[in-house]
Amino acid sequence: MKANFERMIQEYRGDMESVYQTWFIDNDQRLKAFRTIRNGVIEVIKDIDNNTFGNDFKGSSLEIVVTAIAEQKQVFEGAAHAFYWKPKLRIPDIYENELNKKAFGRFLKSCLQATTEKQLIEEIVKLDQLQIKGLGPAVANILYFLHPTVFPPFNTAIVKGFNLLFDQKIKLGSWQEYLKMREIILDFNEKYRNLLSKDLGAVGGLLFEIGTGRLVISENYEITLENMEKQTKAKMKRHSEVINDAIEENDHSEMQYHLARLGKALGYNVWIAQNDHKREWNNQKLGEFSLKRLNLPNISQSVKETVALIDVIWLDKEERIVGAFEVEKSTSIYSGILRLYDLALTMHENQTKFYLVAPDKREKEIKAQLLRPSIRHSNACQISYILFSELRCDCDAMCKFGTDIGVLDKISRNVG
Repeated sequence: MKANFERMIQEYRGDMESVYQTWFIDNDQRLKAFRTIRNGVIEVIKDIDNNTFGNDFKGSSLEIVVTAIAEQKQVFEGAAHAFYWKPKLRIPDIYENELNKKAFGRFLKSCLQATTEKQLIEEIVKLDQLQIKGLGPAVANILYFLHPTVFPPFNTAIVKGFNLLFDQKIKLGSWQEYLKMREIILDFNEKYRNLLSKDLGAVGGLLFEIGTGRLVISENYEITLENMEKQTKAKMKRHSEVINDAIEENDHSEMQYHLARLGKALGYNVWIAQNDHKREWNNQKLGEFSLKRLNLPNISQSVKETVALIDVIWLDKEERIVGAFEVEKSTSIYSGILRLYDLALTMHENQTKFYLVAPDKREKEIKAQLLRPSIRHSNACQISYILFSELRCDCDAMCKFGTDIGVLDKISRNVG
């Protein structure tokens, strides 16, 4: 059995279109997500404490957090569904019921501050005892991004994969069932951690691939055969996603290249996201444009780690941030906005300009996100956006005739 498990995990790791390859070891996006989501949870807690959370999922700070989670590739697709306010069913009952809302806020705050596994489990047990209608272990997807070595991700496909692999009958919707599943996953992960990871996203992805039928094992081969047409479509969809990701990565590198070249031409020092220094465009490594290290003396180390992942930063000779740019792809608008917002909250001066650089086809979506009240009315961060086509077309002219960051006023746009 051990040999079979090892072969299965090796097949999972070796599949270049598996979740392991397309999400788990895509450190760039994962690293950015953890702090972004953590800070979003802090905002949810503040809103609940200050009675500004509202009575609907739409437009709330929780929507921003869960949508940022759902952006994290296939495993978390649909993560927001469990939190949609369903008025006829009155679930999840954390929007109109003030006591439940406060309890949910306390739970998130306690989990954010907890330092031991025992404390975290105790908080889940306390929440479960309140029997808040509709507030089930879908919350574990939030907990994963707060404590990735303690809580595995959770959704229908993962539960299905778990039941097939371990011959269990775990049901959705129960915290007790989730905790039972978690114990078995932790035991399995410990035995094969040399092939998986301390981060439970790796084993969660394995179960997801089994549950969707992409990874065929003896326990699910009959189901896979019965749903062959469906599985073929799923594989084609994943293949298409991988190809589109590669195209988007190429566009992403191109935009970073243009921004870096323009920043240099305007006389600024340039920082390229630390994980992108080895990327290339036009036969040049992006790191060739970048400072070797980011020195921000007035920013704490924890914040600096997040700032270092912002796609492009322009700095003046005094090492003050003049402009910060997040280049968006198909799954990063929320996350990009939150990273810029996070940086803005640490700035002691208001001269920094913040930009989203986005594909033309996503302009309407960009506008909608920037019109959110929490973003639109923020004094900390006013975000403009630049379309790919205009940066691509006008970069040479701006390099030649521009004198400072104000040259971007010609192509950047604002909402509201």
